[in-house]
Amino acid sequence: MKRLMYFVVISLTLGNGFSLKAQTKDNRSQTETAQKVEAYYFHLTSRCVTCKAVESEAKKNLETLYPGKIVFQSLNLEDSENGTLVKKLDISGQTLLIVLGEKKINLTNEGFLYARNNPARFKSIIKERVDRLISQ
Repeated sequence: MKRLMYFVVISLTLGNGFSLKAQTKDNRSQTETAQKVEAYYFHLTSRCVTCKAVESEAKKNLETLYPGKIVFQSLNLEDSENGTLVKKLDISGQTLLIVLGEKKINLTNEGFLYARNNPARFKSIIKERVDRLISQ
């Protein structure tokens, strides 16, 4: 009888341990899935050639470098529908932002410097910075 009780206690203990590990693994994978990389380009209604180039080059580069892994959205700052996101991300002007959870990469300056005149340089900067963000 003692052996049977001992066996039951050990079985329950091991069983609970395994289920806790499984739950921990499931929770971690759910957290990783929930934190996807998102790219936002915030712009004004009136747009110059450079502003349009930043958007098109960023979108093209992200789709080429990370196919299906990064969601790209172009949003008008002057559209009231986007106000909540603008406040949440603390956007105050034209901005190219890559977001993973609480981490943000602002690529606005690089976009305006290189999107039109040196798109290859812009692409390499995007790759370097996004790779670093993902690996953290």
